[in-house]
Amino acid sequence: MVENRRLTNRSMAFVLAGGRGSRLKELTDRRVKPAVYFGGKTRIIDFALSNAMNSGIRKMAIATQYKAHSLIRHCQRGWNFFRAERNEFLDILPASQRNDDQSWYQGTADAVTQNIDIVDSYGIDYVIILAGDHIYKMDYEIMLRQHVETGADVTIGCLTVPRMEATAFGVMATDASGQITSFLEKPADPPATPEDPTKALASMGIYVFNWKFLRELLLKDRDDPNSSHDFGNDLIPEIVKNGKAMAHRFDESCVRSDGAPAYWKDVGTVDAFWEANIDLTDFTPELNLWDPEWPIWTYSESVPPAKFIHDEKDRRGMAISSMVSGGCIISGTEVRNSLLFTEVHTNSYAVLDHAVVLPYVTVNRRARLRKVVIDRGVIIPEGLVVGEDPDEDAKWFRVTEKGTTLITQDMLDRRAAER
Repeated sequence: MVENRRLTNRSMAFVLAGGRGSRLKELTDRRVKPAVYFGGKTRIIDFALSNAMNSGIRKMAIATQYKAHSLIRHCQRGWNFFRAERNEFLDILPASQRNDDQSWYQGTADAVTQNIDIVDSYGIDYVIILAGDHIYKMDYEIMLRQHVETGADVTIGCLTVPRMEATAFGVMATDASGQITSFLEKPADPPATPEDPTKALASMGIYVFNWKFLRELLLKDRDDPNSSHDFGNDLIPEIVKNGKAMAHRFDESCVRSDGAPAYWKDVGTVDAFWEANIDLTDFTPELNLWDPEWPIWTYSESVPPAKFIHDEKDRRGMAISSMVSGGCIISGTEVRNSLLFTEVHTNSYAVLDHAVVLPYVTVNRRARLRKVVIDRGVIIPEGLVVGEDPDEDAKWFRVTEKGTTLITQDMLDRRAAER
């Protein structure tokens, strides 16, 4: 255990959190994808940060770019417990004009390159590059140990997935020792794993480097006019070709309950976001948010407990197979298989069924909402019915191919103006 602590004390986590996440449609109109709410009280970025924290890493940096205010405010409020006198840091690194010809980050690798001086100041030996927009629980210490023991130039976290599902990922071919022999971005015919022709190794966007090695590689990449300055497109293929790249299988470091499968989700579409949230209402969800040994840290607002009022026929405040966060008032509303975030207030005779309701939403009387995602702060008008007539819903709201309806206040305002 002492060896593990020494490794993490000599490491930092660099979280890439600048991408919009456009497939989430209107959910990222006002916030970057890592700042999107998830699981009742957390944000997506809390999972990467909590994994680092629980792994023993106390030096972190977050590179931001697109509409970063919500993300920055969340980190300032929820992640402000680091103490510099204990050599702990969490730095927010917005894209800024750090040289003469550009200000925005030009790619994932460039986001690190533009902050080399800041990483240098941490005095670390290893850097873990993380995506800030995935839901999973992982012990980075185990991956760090493999990286050091194998003497790799880079170690890449990877998922074992059905081979033809890997076409949307960066895919690795490896030899029997786990060394990567090729790295292909979104291949039409993904290479199989050595032990199973039906499986492939897909990149998680998690990379461990020796900082000195990465620093030199970033400077070389910066001066290459033909580079897109991206880890997946440029740096990783270069290392695979001319260095030593090793695959680390997520199954070896995933934090989970006994007997549970390895859980990793990209909640990058409205359907995936709805499904992952609703999955938490299962009797035994695959993602365990109740594990005190591996908590998901976040900003916790000071709100009263949830309250359920009225006990009359068709006007009973109740929630079945649901998660209801603090500050909610369920007034004469039937809530089933739903997830309600902080300070959701519902009113009499309303029905919520398979609904994901973000914070500070008000649901007025007699509304019936099924298979919906409701954005933050929305006021649902009295009698609104969604989820029963897809054609009518599609006139005003965003309805996905799988039948999930996304509702925002702008959509409701347009509906009110045109009716």
